[in-house]
Amino acid sequence: MPHVTEHVVPRSPLRPWSGPDVSEEVADALATGGPVVALESTLLAHGLPAPRNRETADVLEQAVRARGAVPATVAVLDGRARVGLDAAALDRVCSGELVKLSVRDLGAAIGLGRDGATTVAATAWLAAAAGVALFATGGLGGVHRGARESWDVSADLGVLARTPVAVVCSGVKSILDVGATLEVLETDSVGVLGYGTDSFPGFYRRDSGHPVPWRADTPAQVAAVWAAHRTTGSGLVVAQPVAVADELAEALHDRLLAEGLAMVAGRGIVGKDVTPALLEHFHAGSGGASLATNVALVTANAGLAADVAVELAGLDREAGVSPR
Repeated sequence: MPHVTEHVVPRSPLRPWSGPDVSEEVADALATGGPVVALESTLLAHGLPAPRNRETADVLEQAVRARGAVPATVAVLDGRARVGLDAAALDRVCSGELVKLSVRDLGAAIGLGRDGATTVAATAWLAAAAGVALFATGGLGGVHRGARESWDVSADLGVLARTPVAVVCSGVKSILDVGATLEVLETDSVGVLGYGTDSFPGFYRRDSGHPVPWRADTPAQVAAVWAAHRTTGSGLVVAQPVAVADELAEALHDRLLAEGLAMVAGRGIVGKDVTPALLEHFHAGSGGASLATNVALVTANAGLAADVAVELAGLDREAGVSPR
């Protein structure tokens, strides 16, 4: 069982790391086999402007609670990897002062006693370490356009290949090479499941133009798929398209994408700075419409993840699976 803590104090950089600190509420739910949903913090620290980020933090946790599950927002604060945050910790995450942490950065942030917001990769890894099997986010990272030359591939894919966590998302952002991303997921044996769709979503758009290999239409079906797939040791991508009413208009999306790709190429923006630059371009160029789409889809994904977590907890009780 991971260490349980309620009041976190600054730690010595020399103290050995023994695993993530889990809030009392999350630890109690895990100990009794209750449903828990992990939430990332990079969306809050880097994906949304203030004060929208702090408002969204509460909206996401409330969406999980409303469906009967316990939210577990993940971040690193004072060198402590934390699974489950209180209001004060969420305030810090939304302050705009946290660095972005993938799995490769966790050792440095923890060892040096720093603060950081966790990406999809880092959140999935820490959630699994704490025993949380369901994770909700907006969009998965993937293979960047031009990756044949740049080798720019998100760590999200590699982490999901070796981490047993089901990630509910709205596919991958359309700024990426969606086809190549799906090929990498297949190569790495990461399951891909369309929720209520035969088409893989493209984040702001419901259809990326690529099919999904499998489809489920109810939370119970998703839970059954995950209960079987988790034995492989790899992750599962549950791709739920944004609601029709919240989808970004096609003409606006295509124009902003073309402009954004030309912008990053012209400015020589590369690596981990590409996605934030393109998303900011979308937010500014759409007059806030893309921001509203982002919040709507991640909120819907949090609700679906909670529904699946509730169903999974029921399956595990029936099967006599011992709580972690």
